[in-house]
Amino acid sequence: QVQLVQSGGALVQSGGSLRLSCAASRFTLNYHHIAWFRQAPRKEREGVACISGTGTTTHYADSVKGRFTVSRDDAKNTGYLQMNSLKTEDTAVYYCATDTDYHCSGTPNPWAVFDSWGQGTQVTVSS
Repeated sequence: QVQLVQSGGALVQSGGSLRLSCAASRFTLNYHHIAWFRQAPRKEREGVACISGTGTTTHYADSVKGRFTVSRDDAKNTGYLQMNSLKTEDTAVYYCATDTDYHCSGTPNPWAVFDSWGQGTQVTVSS
């Protein structure tokens, strides 16, 4: 069974930074495009960022552009979301996802279907 295991969520003050990890197990993440989403309480899921299979293409939601950076380390079979200058409105549960048919060609569609999802990790930004 394909698994994505997430880590890195925490409580952080406004202006702080966090790095989320998304580690693949039971399959090789190489060449899989990775999408990141978040869902805040009482809000719909939002596409945050994505990275192509080679890491050469990335896309970001306007709300995080310039503050978040998506990356990958295929040697570690892991994707990352570096979040800087965090704001209270970034508070949400963050998810990574991948699918053999998914291509990072724009901000991830929150209604797209993915084969594999991480379990989610809570990010809370306090003022």
